Parts: sequence; C-alpha cells; structure tokens
Amino acid sequence: MTDLHTRAGRGHGDAHFAVFADRADAAAVARSFARPGTRSLDHASGRPWLVGHWHDQEIVSARVGPAALALVGCVPVDRAELERVARSLRDLAALDAWARELPGSCHLVAALDGRIRMQGTASGLRLVFHALVHGTRVAATRADVLAAALGAEPAPERLAVRLLWPVPHPLLDEPLWPRITAVAPHEALVLAPDGQGARHSRWWTPPEPVVPLRTGAPRVREALDEAVRARTRHGGTVSCDLSGGLDSTSVCFLADRSPARVVASTWPGRDPADTDLHWAKRAAAALPDVEHVIWDADASPLVYDGLLAIDDVLDEPSIGVMDRARVLHHLPAMAERGSRVHLTGIGGDHVAWCSEAYYHRLARRRPLFALRQLRGFRALWQWPLGPLLGTLADSRPYGTWLADTEHRLRDPLEPTVATSLGWGMSPRLFEWVTPQAEHLARTELRAAARRARPLHPDRGLHADLEQIHNCTRIIRQWDHMAARCGLPMASPFLDDRVIEAALAVRPDERVSPWQYKPLLTAAMRGIVPEECLRRTNKATAARDAADGLREHRGDLRALWEDSWLERLGLVHGDVLRRLAERPATRHLRQGVLYSTIAVEVWLRALGRTPHDLPK
Repeated sequence: MTDLHTRAGRGHGDAHFAVFADRADAAAVARSFARPGTRSLDHASGRPWLVGHWHDQEIVSARVGPAALALVGCVPVDRAELERVARSLRDLAALDAWARELPGSCHLVAALDGRIRMQGTASGLRLVFHALVHGTRVAATRADVLAAALGAEPAPERLAVRLLWPVPHPLLDEPLWPRITAVAPHEALVLAPDGQGARHSRWWTPPEPVVPLRTGAPRVREALDEAVRARTRHGGTVSCDLSGGLDSTSVCFLADRSPARVVASTWPGRDPADTDLHWAKRAAAALPDVEHVIWDADASPLVYDGLLAIDDVLDEPSIGVMDRARVLHHLPAMAERGSRVHLTGIGGDHVAWCSEAYYHRLARRRPLFALRQLRGFRALWQWPLGPLLGTLADSRPYGTWLADTEHRLRDPLEPTVATSLGWGMSPRLFEWVTPQAEHLARTELRAAARRARPLHPDRGLHADLEQIHNCTRIIRQWDHMAARCGLPMASPFLDDRVIEAALAVRPDERVSPWQYKPLLTAAMRGIVPEECLRRTNKATAARDAADGLREHRGDLRALWEDSWLERLGLVHGDVLRRLAERPATRHLRQGVLYSTIAVEVWLRALGRTPHDLPK
C-alpha cells in the first residue's frame, strides 16, 4: 500500500501539526505521532509541544520565562515581536487583542503556566480540532490526524449529512469522525494544565457594518496590500492569476508594486463569448514588468477531469475536487518559471461583494431606499414578486428556519430569492439518496436545529460569514493539493484583516443592483487602471462545465460502478449510473450532485490510505 507520507507530500505551504500539554502522559502520546520526517517544537521541559510538518519559513517561535508563542503559516512577524508579546504575557486571554491585529494567515499557539491556547483564523482557512487520545487532550490542525490516533472510522450519519445540497451551518463544521471536536473559527481552544480539560473562548467578532464606503475603501486597499506584501516582501519570483476579473487583477497590480518579480497566468475560457482574455490583456498592457503567460484554452482541464485518480489525503470531503485539475494544472509550469508562491483572487466575490440578505433588515429600517434597490435586484435576478414578498415577510429565527428545512428535503429547489434574502439555501436530498441516508440526515438536522445559532443575528452578515467559511473550506483543501504539487497557493482576500475591513463597510454601499463590486472598485482606484475598473461583468465558465460533463461522463459512470457510498447503503448506485449517461440532465447542470461526488471521491481516497498519521 502506498505510504501516506509519500502521497501527502512535504510541500512548503502545507504545514500541519498536533499540540500537546507539558505532561509526561502527553509526551508518551506525542511519541506515537512522530514519524520519519516529522518535526518537533518542545516545551521548556524538553517534552514535545508541537509535532508535525512545517518548513522553516512557515514558523516563528519565542520563549520568555514561563510564556511561549508559536505562529505557523504565512507569518509576516519576526521573533523579536513574539518575544515582546511573550515577555508581557500574564494571561492567555490577553492574546485576543494581539491576534486581531496579526497580518497574514497563521495558526497561533501559546503556552503559559501549564495552559495552552491554540487558534486558527476567523476566515476558517486554518482550523483547530481536538480529542482525548489515550486519556490526554490533543489539539491538531487536521481532523484526520486525530482520527488516525483514535483508530476511528467515519460516522455514517455524518456521511449522510454531507450528501445534503448544500450542507447548512452548523453541520458543515462537524468532523466526519466521532469523538473529535471542531473549534469554531471565531473561537480559541484553551487546554487545562491537567491535560484533559478544554474550553472554547471567543476571540473574534465581526465588525458592525457601519463604515461609509469613502472611509472603508482606503482601509480595504491597505489591508489587501498588506496581505499581498505578506507573500511578496521577500522578493524572488511569485506568480498570480490574471483572469481578467477585478479580483485577480487587483492582486496582480498590488504584487507588481512589491519587491518580487511577477509572472501572470491567464487561462482563457472555451466560450467564444467569454471576454476574460480581452480584459486580461488590457490589464497586462499596464504591467510592463510582468511576464504574462496565456495558456491554450483547449488544453485547460475541464470540470470533473481526473476524478478517478484523485488520491489527496483530505480531512473532509470537498466539492473542490470537481475543479482540482483546472486549479492545479498550470502550477508546475509556474514553478519552472521560478515562482515560489502562486497568488489568486479567490475570495474577492465573498469579501468585496456581500449578500442581498441585508435588505431583509433594511426593508424595515429604510423601506423606501430598500424598495428602490429591491426593484433593481428583482429585474437583475428575475425574482418573482410573490416569493420576494413572502421572503421579506418571513421573520423566523435561524433555528426555526433550520428545523423547518427538515420537512422540505425532498421538495424541488426553491426560488433564488428565498436563498438570497433569507437565511440561505434550504438543503435538499435527491432521488439517488436512500431512505436510510435520509433518516440519518433528518436526525442530524433535527438535532442541529435545536442548538443552532446563526453566525450573526443579521441575515446579511450571517450569509456573508457562512459564504466565507464555505469558500475557505474549499481553499483549505486546494492549498494542500497545490503544496503537494510543489507550488503553494495563497489567497490574500481571505486574510482576516481584509475580511474585517470589507465587512465593516455599510452593506447598502457594498451590494447594489446598479454597480458591480463598488467597494473593490473604489479601493483599487489609482492602482488598477480605470478602464479595468469599469468592467461590469465576469465569465461563468458554463461551457467548460458543460463540456466537462460530456467528456467525462464515462468517469462519472465508473465512479458509481463500485461505489463506497452504495456499499454503505447511502445512495442508489443504479440511479447515479443512469444519471451519468444523461449529462444534460438538470441535476448535473445545477451542480447538486457535487456533494455526493465529493463524499464518494473522499471515501475512495481514504480507502487507499493506510490507517496511519498523515505525515
């Protein structure tokens, strides 16, 4: 069987580790996590503190007296700064304010007087999990590391939940294995000195969206510039996506202002009506020092390409596997051109734009303004009047809404207005999901509804945060895949400081039926050429997806020929095999099969993996 360490790779940009208390019993457990190639950062006692994989440029640590700090990831902070913080540290709670100022994107681990604090990022790009392993509490950046130590198998009920389209908050946060607990992105994990107790402590709260655009736009520009500089400040060569869209174009122009040499990468769409290449060329014309590489559109991998060969070691299913080949295909060529990191514009749609759901509250606070805007949205998105009025009148709290979705799991998809102005898209199950899986999913949904709290009381901010978290869960896995390919990716829009700056801007100025991304347009004025800022549309890659369905329907059928999900009794394999023969069916066009494919691909990769620790 293939060695997991070989398959997982040791690429820069894929740091992962476990954290242990300063106790003899914890040290004994830590030794079971060590494998050839793992690294260790020790407590002052010499016992293991962090055990895992990272490169020297991905970690900064310091110890002063009884306090120790470590940052792992993209860390534009030096050791002197860490020593300053450690020297004054008297209470782990004091790290809340410092963590809210950290640039970049990293895990923070601290130790003080026997207690340990560990946290990821508010964006959800860097997560934290914990479990009792042989009687001692262990924290880790990956759930599968803990599952391997526990010898645990994925729980059928949690697999059934992942067949929902989409998986609603908070069910997406739950690890696939029992006995493992996830820490919410806005919380820190604090481990007690006894090596067993643990509590979650809130360290991050989203800003109130009250800042006028004229004030907020410069702050977004500064935060995004700092996020790009965090990856480019050491010079060398970096590569950037230059799709022609405003998000990647903004990152590319900011990178051009850095000490690094920039190589821009453009994949044209296959649709002749796609204007991305035109806009990418116009942007590149204003970047004379940037090497612009334009790939052959017909050589671009399609959606669904390579599904049967995917063997990435992931700690949860990801719909990102559908686009894996497209995302990674050009990275080796960028590495050959000397790139040490590849910057993307991913996250701009989730950060610079915002949900129309804010208008549910604005309709009550500023009815005349909201009515005028909603008329524009109705024309833009073709919202029917009846569902529009019904959604605006719906004042159910989140838990009630989530509980009600259980009774509509087999209903047709709802109008987009209910998704846009409500709490989100109601989850659905489709005809290939078995009654057994439906029963498991309903039970889990019912239990979640009883304890569920929205990410924010305002529907708009809840929707924004949920979309950001859903995005980062995909990017988290793409980052792992990219590092394994040999060139790490980075998405500056998803740094916490960028997200905060954008969320602080008033929603009525961030989302409008009359303007395209007004916040990012204002933020990039003077950096991105005015002609590029005037673009008001973006490509959808619909033809690439349609071509992928046609060309890879054989792979889709093969995926279900010996289905792990079918063996578990969670799907009807014959229904899925028939669907694969009809690539034009609405189920495939609308992407509702993505979650099922993601779980099947994940189970197949897991089945190829020895039950051992990822290395």
